[in-house]
Amino acid sequence: MTNKEVEEKIQQLQLLEQNLQAFLLQKQSFQQQLAEIESALKEIKDSKEVYKIIGNVMLATKKEELKKDLEDRKEKTELRIKTMERQEERTKERAQELQREVLQKIKKK
Repeated sequence: MTNKEVEEKIQQLQLLEQNLQAFLLQKQSFQQQLAEIESALKEIKDSKEVYKIIGNVMLATKKEELKKDLEDRKEKTELRIKTMERQEERTKERAQELQREVLQKIKKK
């Protein structure tokens, strides 16, 4: 492996680290959305009247309709979190692999 190849691998490693940071931020955002959805589901359980915000308007809506909508959003958000975690894991594995390659090259010098 030439010095240029090592430099390229280091650049790839830096890019993977940036990707990991982006995944973390996205995952945190989805986790926050999930917590809000779960909180809303808990709140509507004991409520007689429920409202849904559409744009800048709050409208009365059927409890079951809102519950179904929230459960659908919860399911999609959980799926997004799982997808992010898989991408994050693959990126971590690739970063570790590149790091080992670079360290082996540096040790050989």
